[in-house]
Amino acid sequence: MTAPKIALVTGSTDGLGRAVARALAAAGFQVLAHGRDAGRGSELLREICARGGSARFYRADLASLAQVRALADSVQSEHHRLDLLINNAGIGTAGGDGHPARRQTSADGHELRFAVNYLAGYLLTRLLLPMLVRSAPARIVNVASVGQYPLDFDNLMLMRAYSGMRAYAQSKLAQVMFTLDLAEELRNSGVTVNCLHPATLMDTTMVRSAGIEPTSTIEEGAAAVMHLAVSPQLDGRTGEYFDGLHASRANAQAYDPQVRQRLAQVSAQLTGLG
Repeated sequence: MTAPKIALVTGSTDGLGRAVARALAAAGFQVLAHGRDAGRGSELLREICARGGSARFYRADLASLAQVRALADSVQSEHHRLDLLINNAGIGTAGGDGHPARRQTSADGHELRFAVNYLAGYLLTRLLLPMLVRSAPARIVNVASVGQYPLDFDNLMLMRAYSGMRAYAQSKLAQVMFTLDLAEELRNSGVTVNCLHPATLMDTTMVRSAGIEPTSTIEEGAAAVMHLAVSPQLDGRTGEYFDGLHASRANAQAYDPQVRQRLAQVSAQLTGLG
């Protein structure tokens, strides 16, 4: 009997990530579900197992690079392969209850949205790359957004002119840039890397906490993520940005190799990989 494929989904105890975790389990994957809340993690595992699926929960706060490293260590020590990595965890634009976000920092002193939405996924992916390459064919899916703001390396941590929207949007563009670079790096390795804007203003906690009326469903977003994660149509396709189910174009800055090279250097330095 063939062992099930293994998928790690960050931010999978709520909203889009939870829907994707359930869908992957239903498709026969063993799901490694990540989140910050052990109670919600246990609820998700019970739900998946009740439907005949297989899942394990890993608790980590992605605002701490030390906890990102611990998550990677746990996955590597407890599993012999990893077929799919979905970097989904993130912080939205608002501070909660519809109030504007104030500037916050991570455990490592980095602007919080940049740290959680981008640096954590960058580090986790880098640490798990050998495992993914050994498991090829494998896929990496980065959940980005159509909301993208050009990076200003003189103000990357937004010490000036802070807004939650700008912080969120620049972190999402950084995800797209990382996707393009990593896809080229892994070309011919059997590991593909793509990113997407899953759906606009899904009915999630992130959107509701910003005081915004949802315009699409979590199911729409989950279908788009699953398309990149498992569809045979995506076999061999890499380094692409999708808007929902369709290939699209990201912010123009994403296609500037000099900007991407500088982001790569800064990212390695900030995560201790440089």
